[in-house]
Amino acid sequence: MNRSTRARTLTGTALALATAMALTACGGGDDASSDAEPKKQTKSSEAAAVKNPVVASYDGGLYVLDGETLKLAKTIELPGFNRVNPAGDEDHVVISTDSGFRVFDAARQEFTDAEFKGSKPGHVVRHGGKTVLFTDGTGEVNVLDPAELAGGKQPKTRSYTSAEPHHGVAIELPDGELVTTLGTEEKRTGALVLDKDNREIARSENCPGVHGEAAAKGEVIGLGCEDGVLLYKEGEFTKVDAPGDYARTGNQAGSDASPILLGDYKTDPEAELERPTRISLIDTRTAKMKLVDLGTSYSFRSLARGPHGEALVLGTNGVLHVIDPETGKVEKKIDAVGDWTEPLDWQQPRPTLFVRDHTAYVSDPGKRQLHSFDLDSGEKLTSVTLPKGTNELSGTVAGH
Repeated sequence: MNRSTRARTLTGTALALATAMALTACGGGDDASSDAEPKKQTKSSEAAAVKNPVVASYDGGLYVLDGETLKLAKTIELPGFNRVNPAGDEDHVVISTDSGFRVFDAARQEFTDAEFKGSKPGHVVRHGGKTVLFTDGTGEVNVLDPAELAGGKQPKTRSYTSAEPHHGVAIELPDGELVTTLGTEEKRTGALVLDKDNREIARSENCPGVHGEAAAKGEVIGLGCEDGVLLYKEGEFTKVDAPGDYARTGNQAGSDASPILLGDYKTDPEAELERPTRISLIDTRTAKMKLVDLGTSYSFRSLARGPHGEALVLGTNGVLHVIDPETGKVEKKIDAVGDWTEPLDWQQPRPTLFVRDHTAYVSDPGKRQLHSFDLDSGEKLTSVTLPKGTNELSGTVAGH
């Protein structure tokens, strides 16, 4: 992977020119890399702080927007395929770049000195006041307190290195237990739990193809499998079996307000791209799974949770479904965007859902638009048209 270098922040006419000439991102799959070295932005004391910033990636950089007005505050040039994740505080997001994880001060629109180098930066998980980074290319896990990101310095971390590198995920519980996946580059099998001193205290290899995680009310952790969901609850692993020999729940969304996890549900292992219409609701109290057919497909960027624990799914019919997780009933339908089709390449843009408090943000890359909605009323708050269509969508999120 290429090593990042720093570039001076561009201002005025130079910024406009640089934006127009932004380099395009590289194509390819998980192993894609850029021939050009990503540019870092130097700190600038001139930029006014953005309120509740939202950050969206586009082919060649990042847009920083005001979370209330959606006014475009700044464009950051950053070549390569970049992923955007909340860092866990009110100011920062974590950018997954070709060279590793980099911390971006979204409120002040500048990169900080904090970064975690390593090939194939993967999942970023927030829970219990801690943020956990998993670097797929090295198997390294880094746990940090997002409060230590203030001031732009490198935070202290708890580190652990997996037995072998793999596309994994990890989450730390408030008591210091670290749940992290098991696997190799070719095969993923389950998870183990470490105590606060990184000593193994539990293990389960009953989760083929383990992928994705979510936390439910009561500190219950769910990990997606190709035959159900693996739960870690009160010191023990429990398997929630799915109907059939193959039923993959690889993407989940959890809420501290609900004991029920929201997951996707795919049943065709041979599909080049399966477009499921059913979602799964996993009750962590009973270890049972309920399936709900929405009558429309969705993508892995379609799942989220509302402030009251609502299950939220953005369908390819353009509708944001607000679902009662206890009953599986669709309680509200919000017309968010027009009809869309999920692209075959997972890195390609598609409408994306990001939720913060009572506001849902939905991108429409085909129209270069971004909308915000009030989840309680279902009303559209505001919209903006951007210079380019966006891909990843995230923002600052304190706590969780």
